[in-house]
Amino acid sequence: MSSTPGAAGAKGPAKAPVTAPVTAPVTAPRKTLKLGAKGTSVTWLQRRLAALGYLPGKADGRYGGTTLAAVWAFQKVNGIAPTSTIARRTWEALEQPKTPKVLVGNGKPTRAEVNLTKQIMVLYVDGQARLITHISSGSGVPYCETTTWQGKEQRFCGSARTPTGDFRTTWRASGWHKSYLGQLYNPIFFNGGIAFHGALSVPLSPASHGCVRMPMNVAEVLPGLLGKGVPVHVRGAFRRA
Repeated sequence: MSSTPGAAGAKGPAKAPVTAPVTAPVTAPRKTLKLGAKGTSVTWLQRRLAALGYLPGKADGRYGGTTLAAVWAFQKVNGIAPTSTIARRTWEALEQPKTPKVLVGNGKPTRAEVNLTKQIMVLYVDGQARLITHISSGSGVPYCETTTWQGKEQRFCGSARTPTGDFRTTWRASGWHKSYLGQLYNPIFFNGGIAFHGALSVPLSPASHGCVRMPMNVAEVLPGLLGKGVPVHVRGAFRRA
């Protein structure tokens, strides 16, 4: 893809987002926006997405890759085919947004839900959707790769699946962590070697070896919100068009 959500630089710890309750009627600018747009309509979009629990990056009036990833997540939650163009359907949804579908109705108040069908992750904190993000999970394409690991050349093969089920967060690493299949940013592991982590490429289709990729700005914030031993529920299956 020509635009790569999540490719923003990783500079130090980020503050956790504050999701404000959205109750008052709002009126969207309704100006068609394309990737690369600038101006007050973009600022409105960024602030609105942030208020709804998405992470579009700084409200700087510039529609780039970080904001695009948040737009995709919002569109998927609201039943809109993800696109970089902000037009009538997306503006209408921003005025009257839907909430993410709850995957585990009897889940703990603080938990992470991974929806493989829609390719989104929702982090609930004290029963409220605190963070909603676009993800890219396991591609499902079997792989065999040869790499130098622990001082010698080794060959690794796998199914590239993100298994469904109920898990808990375990160990984590700060900054870039080298695994035998590549670099993971701020990984939080929850199922053996499968982790939430930041990546420089988070496309619309599942593309990982099995981990849950997310935009870099989300991976900067997530460790401050998602502790150890928190339930992680993975549900669904992605269907390619």
